[in-house]
Amino acid sequence: MNTIILIIISLSFIILAANSAPTPASVLDIHGKHLRTGAEYIARLLNGRSDGGLYVMEHGKKPCSPDVVAIYNQEEGLPLTFTPVNPKKGVIRLYTDVNIKFSGSNSCNVSNVWRLNYDIGMEQYVVMVGGVEGNPGPETLMNWFNIEKTNDGYKLVFCNVRCMGVGIVQDKDGWQHLALSNDPLSFAFAPI
Repeated sequence: MNTIILIIISLSFIILAANSAPTPASVLDIHGKHLRTGAEYIARLLNGRSDGGLYVMEHGKKPCSPDVVAIYNQEEGLPLTFTPVNPKKGVIRLYTDVNIKFSGSNSCNVSNVWRLNYDIGMEQYVVMVGGVEGNPGPETLMNWFNIEKTNDGYKLVFCNVRCMGVGIVQDKDGWQHLALSNDPLSFAFAPI
């Protein structure tokens, strides 16, 4: 009987400790305001150059396999929205799963939700569009990213067994694809 009481008390403390875990800090835009669910932002590249942005580009031999690329000497890039696992939460937080989505449409007429996919030609996991928004589970695992703080901004991270940052991998034609990398890009988020 005493053992059962001890187990119940122990479980109560574990549940209380789990419920009182601190909430991760909010991701902030360039004005110091919280990133909001569904609001549009431009991801400004901070890795030594600020004259480019993120775009969707068809790549490879397979039709309509649109990759997310960084293009320099261009405009600021396409607008993005962020949606957390619980879309009712209005603020985007560090270390929390989010879907990232370009606003508008693309030439392939697929979803603009980012997803990770293995590119055989590049022998690399690259970021593409065509993912599923929401619906967390094993079938959408490749659609969820995290945002982590860096010294000068934020980095995008994909976590499965281990976490890896999202950086740039250049293909044989010189296009700079977002891909898993040991040298992640750093971003600041500008509201539109």
